[in-house]
Amino acid sequence: MGLRDQILRRKPLSEITSGSDEAGHLKRSIGTFQLTMFGVGATVGTGIFFVLQEAVPDAGPAVLMSFLIAGIAAGLSVVCYAELAAAIPVSGSTYSYAYHTMGEGMAMVIAACVLLEYGVSTSAVAVGWSGYFNELTNGLFGWALPQALSYGPIPFEGSATGIINLPAVVLVFLCMLLLLKGATESAAVNTIMVLIKLGVLIMFAVIAFMSFDIVRFDNFWAAGAAGISTAAGTIFFSFIGLDAVATAGEEVKDPQKALPRALIAALVVVITVYLLVAAAGVGSQPLSEFSTEEQKSAGLAVILRNLTGSEIPAMVLSAGAVISIFSVTLVTLYGQTRILFAMGRDGMISRRFAHVNPRTMTPNFNTVVASAVIATIAGLVPAGYLWDTVSIGTLVAFTVVAAGVMVLRRTHPDLHRPFRVPGYPVTPVLAIAACAYILYGLSLFTWITFFVWLAVVLGFYYLYGRKNAAIGGHRHPQGDVGDPIEPKEL
Repeated sequence: MGLRDQILRRKPLSEITSGSDEAGHLKRSIGTFQLTMFGVGATVGTGIFFVLQEAVPDAGPAVLMSFLIAGIAAGLSVVCYAELAAAIPVSGSTYSYAYHTMGEGMAMVIAACVLLEYGVSTSAVAVGWSGYFNELTNGLFGWALPQALSYGPIPFEGSATGIINLPAVVLVFLCMLLLLKGATESAAVNTIMVLIKLGVLIMFAVIAFMSFDIVRFDNFWAAGAAGISTAAGTIFFSFIGLDAVATAGEEVKDPQKALPRALIAALVVVITVYLLVAAAGVGSQPLSEFSTEEQKSAGLAVILRNLTGSEIPAMVLSAGAVISIFSVTLVTLYGQTRILFAMGRDGMISRRFAHVNPRTMTPNFNTVVASAVIATIAGLVPAGYLWDTVSIGTLVAFTVVAAGVMVLRRTHPDLHRPFRVPGYPVTPVLAIAACAYILYGLSLFTWITFFVWLAVVLGFYYLYGRKNAAIGGHRHPQGDVGDPIEPKEL
């Protein structure tokens, strides 16, 4: 088979679990509520604790509209995920969808994107957790780790350096241990952490609303469309993480119903909480105070300190941020391992990544290797070098999911779809346009980094993946995904 035929071949849904006799299968143990908490857990992280300080100076009180616009933009992609996740309820998320709709070559491009998204974001979030952890221990006990054990050796814009970022490394390995115990246990712990951090944010809103003054919303549209749009671009990244729900497709009970419900429920929860926090924050203090250096460095905690005159609410909020980031790290690491699992089963990487522990029903080798690599990055590289590469991977993946909906509607119109994108085809086209707009604003350095990484992944595919693909020399010229498989058959 020629290279062109290999790049274009598509894997039928009827072969989704094929790969090798040694490849394992995951246990369906996650319910709709826990799955919703996966989406909320991966999304509500450090962003909401600090994004007001970045967005309010741009949009003024109309930052509420910016949150709504960013939420709608994210929602366009979420409903596209919901259709594909319900029709193809498997591990691997965007990678698996691309393999079944656009072919093997595009699947590897998307694999590069999602591995970048989950791997780098896990590292970056762990680095952020380290700073919060030190702030919390210093506030509670007057003690913090020395600089040598709080920073990696690589400087970023004159930042401090050390030997290794030890808290970041420890956090990744704690999450690894949870994942090794099983998806059910990990989902339960994540649910508890998500409920705690939502409680902390609601606490902030309640206290802030006690000082609410409607006068602070005067001149609501003063920043104009440009300011609202700029703030929406900043806020959009606070919604990244909802796609983590789709990576659990093979471990969900009744996935064809649970996946779209969880995706949409998580979106609604996140938008509601973000709008509540934004309205409370803007109504509680003058707009000029959002631009102070103190507030930019400590976010919502400073607002609470100024409103109450006490350190206790601010300390509770900081503790909530620590828990919040732990939850994000857990879910993004989970997503990374499930994408590697799908790739291993497809033969794109070593099939050892698809081996499942018969007792815990988790891919242990996969989880340990992914955690070791991510912990190394988190321990050595500052978060400033990592965040933009997360953005580009996520946005490209969002774009391909929206395109995948349109391709699958055209090539397989009779495929059973428990959930269908409303407003088709306008909705996926708008999702692509929104992602393209934000991609356009990314820096040249980010694009160069992305293309270098993409070249590495495609080079690996040329040398290894195309020769070891689970569909081997069996060409499927029609790209038939077949009839949907019932959960019990997966």
